[in-house]
This record gives sequence, structure tokens and C-alpha cells, in this order.
Amino acid sequence: MSTANPPANRTRATIAVVAAVLAVIVIGFFIFASLYTDVLWYEQVDYLGVLLTQWGAQAAMFGVGFLGMALPVWASLFIAFRFRPMYAKLNSQLDRYQQVVEPLRRVAMLGIPIVLGLFAGVSTASRWPVVLQWLNRTPFGETDPQFGLDISFYVFELPFYHGVVGFASAVVLLCAVGALATSYLYGALRVNGREVRISRTARIQLAVTGAIYLALQAVSLWLDQYTTLYSSHEGFLETGAGYTVANATIPSRAILAGVAALVAILFIVTAVIGRWRLPIIGTALLLVTSLLIGSVYPWIVQRFQVEPSAQTLEEEYIQRNIDATRAAYNVDGVEEQPYNATTDATAGALREDAETTANIRIVDPALVSDTFRQLEQVRQFYQFPEYLDVDRYEIDGATQDTVIALRELNQEGQSSRGWLNDHIIYTHGYGVVAAYGNQRADDGEPVFLESGIPLSGGLGEFEPRIYFGETSPEYSIVGADEGANAREIDYPTAGEDESESPRFTFDGDGGPKLDNVFKRLLYALKFQSEQIFLSDAVNDQSQILYDRDPATRIQKVAPYLTLDNDPYPAVVDGKIVWIVDAYTTSANYPYSDTNSLSETIADTYQPRPNFPLDNINYIRNSVKATVDAYDGTVTLYAWDDQDPVLKTWQKIFPSTLEPMSEMSDQLLDHVRYPADLFKVQRSVLERYHVDTANSFYQGNEAWSTPNDPTASSSNPTLQPPYYLTMQVPGTEQPAFTLYSTFIPNNSGQNARNVLTGYLTANSDPGEDYGKLTMLTLPEGQVPGPGQVFNTFSSDTEVANQLALLERGNTEVRRGNLLTLPVGGGLLYVQPVYVRATGESGYPLLRKVLVAFGNDIAFEDTLDQALDTLFGGDSGADAGDTDVEPTDPEDQPGAEEPPAEEPPAEEPGTETPPAEEPSTGGDALAQALADARQALQDREAAYARNDLVAAAQADEALQDAIERAIAASE
Repeated sequence: MSTANPPANRTRATIAVVAAVLAVIVIGFFIFASLYTDVLWYEQVDYLGVLLTQWGAQAAMFGVGFLGMALPVWASLFIAFRFRPMYAKLNSQLDRYQQVVEPLRRVAMLGIPIVLGLFAGVSTASRWPVVLQWLNRTPFGETDPQFGLDISFYVFELPFYHGVVGFASAVVLLCAVGALATSYLYGALRVNGREVRISRTARIQLAVTGAIYLALQAVSLWLDQYTTLYSSHEGFLETGAGYTVANATIPSRAILAGVAALVAILFIVTAVIGRWRLPIIGTALLLVTSLLIGSVYPWIVQRFQVEPSAQTLEEEYIQRNIDATRAAYNVDGVEEQPYNATTDATAGALREDAETTANIRIVDPALVSDTFRQLEQVRQFYQFPEYLDVDRYEIDGATQDTVIALRELNQEGQSSRGWLNDHIIYTHGYGVVAAYGNQRADDGEPVFLESGIPLSGGLGEFEPRIYFGETSPEYSIVGADEGANAREIDYPTAGEDESESPRFTFDGDGGPKLDNVFKRLLYALKFQSEQIFLSDAVNDQSQILYDRDPATRIQKVAPYLTLDNDPYPAVVDGKIVWIVDAYTTSANYPYSDTNSLSETIADTYQPRPNFPLDNINYIRNSVKATVDAYDGTVTLYAWDDQDPVLKTWQKIFPSTLEPMSEMSDQLLDHVRYPADLFKVQRSVLERYHVDTANSFYQGNEAWSTPNDPTASSSNPTLQPPYYLTMQVPGTEQPAFTLYSTFIPNNSGQNARNVLTGYLTANSDPGEDYGKLTMLTLPEGQVPGPGQVFNTFSSDTEVANQLALLERGNTEVRRGNLLTLPVGGGLLYVQPVYVRATGESGYPLLRKVLVAFGNDIAFEDTLDQALDTLFGGDSGADAGDTDVEPTDPEDQPGAEEPPAEEPPAEEPGTETPPAEEPSTGGDALAQALADARQALQDREAAYARNDLVAAAQADEALQDAIERAIAASE
């Protein structure tokens, strides 16, 4: 029996070792699969250098962090143990501790530094962007007003120095803890009541460690002087050094840095002479000094010197804040001009704004997605986005604003789901659908300039297939051997049988090739799908397409960029491309006001974040990026090549950016001023349109962006900016423009929804691209969006017509409320849609509301509404002049049909006496007949989706029922 247990124990140990080795191998292979597939992806998109640079920087930083932590901690533990007292008398408790620790000492001496080093390495590896920016920093060529240092010191250098000091402080602190614990455990440090005994070696080690730590704190305090220029403090300024900070806080931090350095010297003295009294006194002095001159003194200056004379003393620093903020957000070049807007709607007022009037967009891209879906989705496995995009195209020699969307794939709509259908058969969307922004059909539907499958329209010949889009599948496997049968459904035909649809084989270069068994195994592991490895649909010519969202692809190849939230499609040079605006940002620009990017861009179309953590105080639209919708090619163009932040990243990732000169003319035609940047700039200009310190301090001229009047009152959101082709007052010709409005910044009973400013950004390429124009309005004269919306809603005639449109199974949805500076004033235009409430209902444009000053009009077409508003003739034609009115009786000039003349009497005959008017049963019969006819008219109207006619039939039915009730009484 004594020989039975050892073999069993050895067997279990062997099994455990083998299992552990296998587990390590499996985990290692999964890690390898993830890393190698990344290499394949980056290699295919031709940005492998970006990945290798990141990996190299992370590996180097991990090594620095690991060694920077592990070696000092090991040295501290080794020194404390190596020079321990050999014959120290220990109490029984410490003796027991030693007995427990001693068997693990060798492991702990190496294990503790290694574990701490791993944590430190992971932490420092994530800081690779800071280090690479410091190594490749580019001067801004501008200096701060407090210290006279180049802005690059704050953006690139100061974060690096703070990171180094913080890391070193953590290392020294852990070294001190390790030395203390080891010295105490092995008797170099003994505490007996109030008596503390320490060996000479432990004293030197702890004193030197303390000196290094205090020296690092001195450096940190000295650097803290500079962080005051982009930090928040008490006082008037929200960001930057005001009077108190510049004259009390900054000098006090310099003094504290000197005191900390002096205390560090006292620790060195202790290491030499062996007396702890001096460093203890010095440390106490440092704490008292930090309290007095670090906190109390600035409070006294602020409370008793600054607050009584704040406007005078803060003037210089407020001006610094104004100048820096306007420069950092690139609004210092905004062109302000007064606009004495009239509120009188006179005949012919729009004659000089004929081009703007002709391009007024009446199609709301936020409402017509369902309309596009019902009319152009074709099959359930296609879809359109919730909010469509606005762009412009040249049609018949004229620039035309368009509402555009791609018909992308929707796998949830497939008739049959499965791996083969999801990843082999249904692989791509098909086609562009674009509608004229200023036109509608007689029945209220959009007028398409590009539509259908196969495609037809005015955008010319282009590759219609969409393999890379915002809703593309997680991955698709495409490609086949030459001559093999095509598997992918290209597009549906008129029949219902999808098996008869034309097939297609992807022939581009869109993803890594699965040309051997090893790669198939790697991707089977990556996507957790054995079918990739086993399926006969995968061959040596197959490619796997993944990471297909345009924003995802750009973010991977340019991790230093912040992307705009609205990628938009455009037909460019015979293909569909996604255009994405990208920004370089910083939060360290001295004296510039700090904003949360995600909060600032929140509006009706962009939700507000729960926990915004993306503070910035500098932004540039430095890059325009494109992604080919067919093969996923990513191209980055240096749009603002003078941006120092972009120049720095170009040194880090050379050869990844193309110069702007490489952009084709067609691509430039579809570039637009980015909405997110514009929203940040309008937020800044709410206060910083004031450029003098005294006016800024008083705050009476502060503005705010109005809430979207079409949003729910229980969840108000800011009105989004809108793209329109217009001629801004003071310019020579119309341009594709992004605009927003301002109202006074007050709330409660004092709130007034009147316009104070009108901000525009030119989106056409050329010298004026990005030009910001601010029209300043006479306050209190021009109603704001909220007032106009309220006027529309409270007008009796409008309310009655809206109520008529909502009768029956319909609902009214009011579109975006646009504001245009035309006719010497501000014109408001709001399309009104009617939608059936059934599942297949979709919005149809039926009416248009317009306002100018206090006058409003509500007609079937924009052209009619403008003529009505401006005294019968606006002086210009809108884009919907050819639309027939929905109710023929409301057409101008409609006449009653002539009454029939009675037949001539024959000689010798007498005219019979006139019949008495029918009453009683005859009236009831007539009313019932009218009711039946109204029901038939209503059903016919719904059958042809004519919602206005259906509403009129409802009214006729109601009238007939009332007459029937009256006749039966």
C-alpha cells in the first residue's frame, strides 16, 4: 500500500502540467490569431505602417514602464534585505512573520517587482500617443500671454513631463513602502513604544528615497504653474489664470516648489548625519506653507481684492480668454455685419433673391426616410438610414440641393436566415436614391433625380454596389474562381422569387484573402464560426470583408483623429464614396474655454451623452477622409496642412495623408463644412461673439441656440444647423451654406425667443470655403423660431386646416423650420407632412407654412405661400411652381359652372307650378346617399394614398351624417 499513492500523485501532476501547457498554447494561439488578422487587415488597406508604429510604440512603452517599475522596486527590496541586521533581536510576533515569509522570500523578491512592473507596463503602453507627440512636436508659432512659451509646450510637452513625474512618484512611493516593510520585518526598523530605532543602511535608504520623492513633488509643483492656464479655478474665468491665479496661485506654487526642494535637501542631510529632526520639521513646514500660501492667501486676494473691483482687475485676463478661445476654435476670423432686417412683407420683396428662393429646401431629410423606404426600398432586405443626408449635384448645368441616401443591406429582412445567406449570398446594398430638395410631386411624394433598380436618373454612370456602409453585415465572404457560378444576389428583379435575381461576384480588392487553410482557421477563430473553415463556398480567391463601417475603417487607420458623427455618401468619379470629416483636438490650449465635445454637438439628431468625458479647447477640421463604398479603400486628405497637431502626427505616421491637391474636382464639389465643428463654433460664439472684456464681463450680450420647436416640449433639444443653398447678405453669389440662429440667453419669465444673430458657414470649395459670417440683428424686432412656431400653431385658419388634415386615420408632422435671410428680412419656411397611421403609411408633403415678420401664409405649395405672403407676388419662383393644388376649388380663378337655362315653352302649354322643396323623408334619403358617396370617396382616396382627399371625404361624411340626424328628428 505504501507504493500505490506516488504513481497516482505523479499522474495527476502530469495531467495538470499537460492541461496547463495546452491551455497556454490555446490562449496563445487565440492571441496570435487576433494579432495576425489585424496585420492582414492593415496590410490589405495599405496602412500596415500605422499598426506597426502603434505596436512598436506600445511595446517600447511597455518595456520602459515594466523596467522603470520592476527594477527600482527590486533594488529597494534587495538593498533592504541585503543590508538587514544579521543579529537583530526580534519580538515573537515578528519572528513568526519571518517564519511564514522566509520560504516565499525568493519568489516575493522577484514576483512583487514583476507583478508591479506588468501593471506599470500596461499603464504606460496606453500613453504612447503622448510620448510620440512629445518626440515629434511641432511649434505653433504663438506664445501664451502669461509665461511667453510656445503653445506647443502646453499641448505636447507639459502632458509628457507630468506623466513622467507622476510615474516616477508612484515608483518611488512603492519603493519606500517595500523598503519600510522589509526593514521592519527583518529588524532594521524597530518600534518600541515611543522609541524608534533604525539601522544606518535603512536610514540612508529611506532618507534618500524620501529626498527623491520630495524632489519629484517640487518638480510637479513647478509644472503646476503652467497647468493653471488651461484649468478651471475660482473667479470669473471658467478656464485660464485670472487675476488671483496670476498674482497669487502661480507665485505660491513656485514658492512651494522651492520649499519642497529644500525639504528634499534636508532628507539628504539626514542620510549623512543621521538626524530626522530637520526633515520632519521641514515636512511640517511644507504642509503649513501649502495651506497658507497655497489656499488661504489666494482666497484672501480673491475675496478682499478682486471681488470688490473684479471688472477692472480681471479685464486683462478676460481679454486673454476671449482672444485665445476665438483662436483655438478658429472663430477669430468670423465676419460680423449688421443686418437691419425688415418685418414688412411687401410685393416683389424676393426679386433680388430669386436664386435662393428657387433652392429653398422643402423636403425634410429627417422625415422622409419612411417615404424613401416605401417607394424605393424594393425588398425587405434593403434599408435606409433614419436621417437622410443633404448634398448638392449639378443637374442640367445648375447646382441642385438634394436629399440623398444609399439603399443598404438589411439582413433582418431576409426571407430565410442562415450562415450561407448572411455571409455568402446577401453581401451588399445597391444604389443611390436622391430627391430634389426643392420639389415635390402633386401627391406630395418626393421628386427623385436618381432612383429605381436598375438605377436611372441624372447622376450618370457609376458603380452602384455598396459593400462598405454604415449598416453592412459584420463580415461577408466574396470572390470566386474564374468561371465559377456567381453566388451573391446582385439586385432583385420584378418577380417575387429571389432565386431568379441576377448574381454577382465581387472583383475588387476589399479584404484579406482566404487563400490557404491557415488563414481560414485564423478567421474562423476570430469570428467564432467553423463555417469559414469548413464551407465549400470559401475558395482560394475568396476575400473576407469586415470592419465595413466608414467611421470604423478611418478610425483604425488614423487613431489620432476625432471623427464627425455624420458620414455622408456622394457619387464621385464614377463610384459611391463616403465622405467623413475628421478633427484634431486638444484640451491644453492656454486660456481657451473648455467644452465637452459630445455635449456641445447634441441636438435633435444627435443624443446627449450620459457621461461626457471628451473635453476639448482646441479643434481643427484637419482631414477629409473618403471610403469607397465598393472596395473599402480609405484615403486621407490633409485639409488643413498648417495645423501643428496634424503636422506632428504626420511625422509619426508619414505617408498616410494625401495632399489636398490630390482631391479630384468632383470630390471637391461634394465637400461641405462639417456640422459638428459648426455646432462647436456656434456654442463658443454664444458668448465669444463679444470681443471686448467689459462687454463680456457684463454678460448682457450673451446668446443661446434656440431649442428645436418641432421637438417634444418634455424633452427639448437644440435646433440643428441646416444645409441650404443661399446667397448670404454681403456676398456676391449663392453658395451651399450651413447656418444656425441665436436668441438672447435668458430663461424663465424673462426669456424672449427673438433673433439676435444668424451664423453661416460657406461650404463651397474655393477661397471662401469655411468663411464664417455673423449677421447681427436689431434685438427684439425679428421673431425667433419658437415665436414663429407658436404663431403657426395658434393661428385659427392654420389650426383648422391642420385639424382637417388630421381627421381620420392620419397624422400631421411638421418638418424642419428653416430660416433664410431674403427680402431684406428673415423668411421662415416649414413643410407640413401628412401620414396615414397604418403600418404602411409614410409622410407626404401636403402644405407649406411661411412667415415673414408677423405675417404668415399656409398654402399647398411654397410658391403659392410666398405669393400669398408677399402681397400676391413674391417676385421670385420657388422650386414647386409646377405642382397642381390638391383641392381644385382652392385654385386661383376657379369659377362656378354656369346654370342650365330652362327649356323654351311650347305654344299652348302651361308651365306647371314649382314643386315645394323636399322635406322629411326626401332630405333624409339625400343625406344617406351623400354619406354613402362620401364613404366610397374615402375608400378610393385611401386606395391611391391621397390623404388630403380622404380628409375631405371625412368632412363630407360628417356633414351628411349631421344632415341625416337633423332630417330624422
